[in-house]
Amino acid sequence: MTTRVWRQRVVAAAPAGWPAHVHPVIQRVYAARGVSTPDGAEHRLARMLAPALLGGMDKAVALLMAAIESDQRIVVAGDYDCDGATGTAVAERGLRLLGARHVSHVVPNRFVHGYGLSEALVASLDPTPDLIVTVDNGVASLAGIAAARARGIRVLVTDHHLPGDALPEADAIVNPNLAGDGFPSKALAGVGVMFYLLLGVRAAMRDAGRFPAGAPDLAALLDLVALGTVADLVPLDFNNRVLVDAGLKRMRAGKACAGITALIEASGRSVATVGATDLAFAIGPRLNAAGRLEDMSLGVACLLTDDAGIARRYAEQLSAINQERREMQAGMVEEAETMVARAAHVDAVGVALFDPGWHPGIVGLVASKLKEKLHRPVLAFAPAGDDSDELRGSARSIPGFHIRDALAAIDARHPGLILRFGGHAMAAGLSMKASEFERFAAIFDATARVHLDDEHLQALVQTDGELDYRDHTLDLAKQLRHAGPWGQGFPPPLFEARFECASWKPMGSRHLRLQLRHTQGGAPLDAVMFNCFDGRPPPVRMRVAYELAVNDWQGRESVRLLLTHMEPLG
Repeated sequence: MTTRVWRQRVVAAAPAGWPAHVHPVIQRVYAARGVSTPDGAEHRLARMLAPALLGGMDKAVALLMAAIESDQRIVVAGDYDCDGATGTAVAERGLRLLGARHVSHVVPNRFVHGYGLSEALVASLDPTPDLIVTVDNGVASLAGIAAARARGIRVLVTDHHLPGDALPEADAIVNPNLAGDGFPSKALAGVGVMFYLLLGVRAAMRDAGRFPAGAPDLAALLDLVALGTVADLVPLDFNNRVLVDAGLKRMRAGKACAGITALIEASGRSVATVGATDLAFAIGPRLNAAGRLEDMSLGVACLLTDDAGIARRYAEQLSAINQERREMQAGMVEEAETMVARAAHVDAVGVALFDPGWHPGIVGLVASKLKEKLHRPVLAFAPAGDDSDELRGSARSIPGFHIRDALAAIDARHPGLILRFGGHAMAAGLSMKASEFERFAAIFDATARVHLDDEHLQALVQTDGELDYRDHTLDLAKQLRHAGPWGQGFPPPLFEARFECASWKPMGSRHLRLQLRHTQGGAPLDAVMFNCFDGRPPPVRMRVAYELAVNDWQGRESVRLLLTHMEPLG
């Protein structure tokens, strides 16, 4: 049983200088995230970091300008997740806005080409392009870029992933996470890096007098930038909040591309009130499902079309694939939970799981669900293919255990055990021989034990403290919804309180709908909690963590508590 520790966020500096219309609770929530004055919440595009600060921009801009002006064939090589799909769409749309006439894209099929700009993907390019521009990949594609260069193809890498010991021999690389790069924000997603490169190209072309009738408006791409940034779970530092906020405003104003509008509608969300949470949990998964189960080309096509009817058809297909993904995921998670209950896994600190029937496109979601439940780093593996002797694994970690660094350390101590790996602090991917799984699982557990003590293994429920019962108002809920944007590294406000359960009933098979009465007083409040119902009634008196949310139902708005944690009170 995972131990949960409740802790309130510390407000480092008292809020100061806020306008009177900003609720004191909003001020407190911002201050707990290091924003104590209105200046830190002014997400104007004019305040975003300058493109010239990114390393490698001069070479990359010159390369793209030359390709555009000499009418070269440019192929955008994307990735098969939402960041890669949105980045591919940003690249193709943006290059066309800047005057490129021969732009196409290619997205690897994870089951055919593997990850990134692989040799197999390069070999599939016909006709041979003059320039490949990678998006959200490339910094680890040493062999693929060498294969491209051998065919006489220039390669421009845009990426945000951590580099390995060696860099590919590309013609130019733009990546804020390269050693020595001075860009102040290391949190740009792949789509953000590509957007910045387009801004740099536009500035250079403007300076060269290439836009006598006026430069193109690249802000039209910000809806795609926002979606990819939120869906990739990169930290929403100030610069990313500027990008996401601008993109959300375009969506709410009805200015999103046809594909994003169709995906919002297909998910049952409202264009007028769409928020970062909707992008993370409803829109992004629909795109990701295509890359997990089939081919992300469908997702990119949805984002590139300007025909609303075609976009709706694509969105319906993506929703159907996502439903299939959800059903497969539920079965795999149930099997994983059964495995963990076995003696061999009960005491594991670093958990590695494998089943020959699992789907390689869904193991990352299984690892994520188990990590949330166990509060331990988890790796889940599946066969890389029907006739392959390799396993493909996906890892999810917890604070205090940098998963990519851990894999790098294992690779250094046990050469050849891991065939390929890459990733970030909290998520990574890797491949290995099936025959090595048991050996790897033991080594991974031992590595985790070295770095994680009992305190690390306690799940933290971090809240913004208690609300006065009189603050449970629709006005505050609406302010909170649009105050963010909230997301990774800038979490949505989470409050805690002690309630009495006035009534409850199941909602579907796994969810609960409740009426809760605050112990301070006031009328009962509507509440819901998802994926928690096991047939037993909730406690009569309880301590809960919750978001103060707006319930939109048939055109009516009301306050609803969205519970994330619940425990009985004695």
